[in-house]
This record gives sequence, C-alpha cells and structure tokens, in this order.
Amino acid sequence: MKNVTIISALVLLLSGCAGLDDTQQRVLTGGAAGAAGGALIGAIAGDAKWGAVAGAGAGLIGGLLVDRSKKNEEAAYRRGVADGRKSN
Repeated sequence: MKNVTIISALVLLLSGCAGLDDTQQRVLTGGAAGAAGGALIGAIAGDAKWGAVAGAGAGLIGGLLVDRSKKNEEAAYRRGVADGRKSN
C-alpha cells in the first residue's frame, strides 16, 4: 500500500508540471536539482535541510541564468535569420 501511495504522489506531482512554460520548467528543474544536491552535501556535512535550502536557492538562480542564456541564444538566432532574409 505504501508503494502505491508513493507512486500516486509522484504521478500527481509530475502531471502538475505539464502546463509550464520554458522559464518555469528551467527554474523548477534547477531548484529541484539544487535541492537534491544540497541535501546530499548537507547530509554529509551534518545538516541536510539547510543544505537543501541553500542548494535550492542556488539551483533557482542557475535555472534563471540558463533561461536567460537560452532566450538570448534564441533571439540571436532569430535576428540572424531575419538579417539573412533581408540580404537576399
């Protein structure tokens, strides 16, 4: 019964992420990965909860930076395509 509950909770959690835009997905992924990594490092250091909090914060910032980079990359690509069409 415990496994069914855990699996059901995971399915519900993941299905809630279906309507997110790219920015939200990147921030959520960064935060989750940061929290997991921070909890692991915090557990080794002696306090998993503060490690998870610090890791989540760092992951959120990392997710935002990745999002900004991807958006800049996409904008540069679109400018290049538009410039290429103008020159023809």
